Amino acid sequence: MRWWPAVLVLALAGLAVAYFRSVPEYSHQQHNLHTMLVGLAAAVALLLWILLFSRLRWTVRWSIVGGALGATAVAAVLFEIRGVTGDLLPILRFRWQRPAPLPAQAPPPNASSPAPLAAASLSAASGWPRSFPQFLGPDRNAMLPSGPSLERDWTTHPPTRLWRQPIGAAWSAFAVADGRAVTQEQDGDAERVVCYELLTGRVLWAHSDEARYDTTLGGVGPRATPTIAGDRVVTLGATGILNCFALATGRRHWTKDIVADNEARLNEWGMAGSPLVLNELVMVNPGGDNGRSLVAYRLDDGGFVWGDGDGRASYSSPFATDLGGVPQVLIFNQRAILGHDPATGRVLWQHPWPSSHPHAALPLALDGDRVLLSAGYGVGSQLLQVRQENGGGFLVNLLFKTIRLKSKFNNLVTRNGFVYGLDDGILACLDAATGELMWKEGRYGHGQFLLVRDLLLITAENGEVILLDPVPIGRRELSRFAALTGKTWNPPALAGDLLLVRNDREAACYRLPLAP
Repeated sequence: MRWWPAVLVLALAGLAVAYFRSVPEYSHQQHNLHTMLVGLAAAVALLLWILLFSRLRWTVRWSIVGGALGATAVAAVLFEIRGVTGDLLPILRFRWQRPAPLPAQAPPPNASSPAPLAAASLSAASGWPRSFPQFLGPDRNAMLPSGPSLERDWTTHPPTRLWRQPIGAAWSAFAVADGRAVTQEQDGDAERVVCYELLTGRVLWAHSDEARYDTTLGGVGPRATPTIAGDRVVTLGATGILNCFALATGRRHWTKDIVADNEARLNEWGMAGSPLVLNELVMVNPGGDNGRSLVAYRLDDGGFVWGDGDGRASYSSPFATDLGGVPQVLIFNQRAILGHDPATGRVLWQHPWPSSHPHAALPLALDGDRVLLSAGYGVGSQLLQVRQENGGGFLVNLLFKTIRLKSKFNNLVTRNGFVYGLDDGILACLDAATGELMWKEGRYGHGQFLLVRDLLLITAENGEVILLDPVPIGRRELSRFAALTGKTWNPPALAGDLLLVRNDREAACYRLPLAP
């Protein structure tokens, strides 16, 4: 046997892995990708060593190489890659595994006789209305300062499961109002908007469009979350289909293709910006040229109202706030963040973003006219201050940059002058004034947050729900329970004491215990 080539291959592979994982400029995902590529190259090199340089008998050489190739072929026949984790590690499943059947739809209602609801679904939970009308909650910031007072001990007082059932693939979340929970799903070649009864999970109505978005890395189905405005619900599919329905019956009032209408391009990972309804206008970010980056349609009839900006969309959503005492709609595009006048769409200010990597987190508005931006893939965060000048224009100052918080999907929250987020899947706390890292510990994957009064509710990537006491002196985990199984990137919804969670395979509703 000639061993030294094999030893050399293994030594070089070890050195290459150590080098790639030590490069500080690389993100956690890049570390994993380079490690997998090095492992693949080393396996091929070892097979070549066995075949050409090992000095084994030829029958043995061909037996080993043939066995390795046969095992690879068998694995390819048995397994397929069903997406990746947030760290870009492949998820393998047997090829014959099929999604569980979706819940049957109730008989279609009509406008004068909507489907009946369980009476308790319309009641309040100890004084808190069961409403969560849009992406990340009433203020679209994943924070519920007037939400219910949650029980901290889930061991003594565990959450109660109301229902748990299969659901069509998507990365959408639930929007909740009037005892109804609306989300989006993929069913074969059809994108569906589905309205469930909040307390039972029964399908009240569903609408289908012939559309399908599917990639190995990005997964299947819609990305955006419905928005409920009064008696209407607005949805955006992964291919750009914008619909407006009657919440009670599912009757479609109007529809638009925002990609075609605005001469935009379909994003590589699908259209993900959840519609913002403000002042009877529906605002979406198709990312078109010639003043069609952010556009507004009338909620009433879908008529075009305004458009402005030229930046291509990324995967963030429009966000309404006040800066310098001026109402604005912020959109975090691929290469810049912009502030728009919500009445006319006119761009009030913009600030460049240095990376073309995808980013999904919404801007976080802080006191003092400050805006915090964050992105994954090794990019990090920036804190901006936006002030109105005497002449009416806006001045944007960069207060700090840091790589201590790199949020890939997770939407950041703030409490008592500190910011909490998932830095490449690990919970981190930053001083909002300086960007100083206070602590970083606890791997929750690429999950999502809800700050409910003074407690942080985390839906982890593995489907667990965790309750923490967010303080700057260290991680204080209080309770946890397994709500779902499988990769969970979808944001949660909390309607009163009812927690709705979902991923690309199942959905569930739990009643959380309240503090005395």
